[in-house]
Amino acid sequence: MIAIIKYNAGNVKSVYNAVTRLGYEAVITDNFDTLKNADKVIFPGVGEARSAMSYLKEKGLDIVIKNLKQPTLGICLGQQLMCTYSEEGNTDCLGIFPIQVKLFPPTEIVPHMGWNTIYGLSSKLFENIEENSDIYYVHSYYCELSNFSIAKTDYILEYSAALNKNNFYATQFHPEKSAGIGEQILKNFLSL
Repeated sequence: MIAIIKYNAGNVKSVYNAVTRLGYEAVITDNFDTLKNADKVIFPGVGEARSAMSYLKEKGLDIVIKNLKQPTLGICLGQQLMCTYSEEGNTDCLGIFPIQVKLFPPTEIVPHMGWNTIYGLSSKLFENIEENSDIYYVHSYYCELSNFSIAKTDYILEYSAALNKNNFYATQFHPEKSAGIGEQILKNFLSL
């Protein structure tokens, strides 16, 4: 069973729909036992870092997420909240990845919304995905490049399109909105 973390962020239902379309049983939950016992956990989200972290702490989900042992995938805000700190709302996050989340430099082309390429792919998450494939983004904050970067993209500047540390994976892009390539990435995660 695939557990999708419920924490008052948007986009949870579209991830649920993508997972069930692939033939997996999924549940949207904030129940500690369900999360701990799931085969895989997905931490999706569209929203704002400070209020999302507040909700996670209030419900004790911050501790649960950091201690998950099964493959766990953060998507968009989920990836950012797995980092140490976000400039969005001056927010201390979960600290799974020792990375800062920063606001794009001010320009008229923020937020980053639409299709962009990924490259430097170096994980089983990207099995059967070609370099420079196009995937879908919607965000104004980005994760810095680091030793945990397993894919990169370039929009205004180069940054981490995806991260991996132990059982934790994360993507800034939305695989559930990235057509066939996103579907393959989700399949790859679900078969880890």
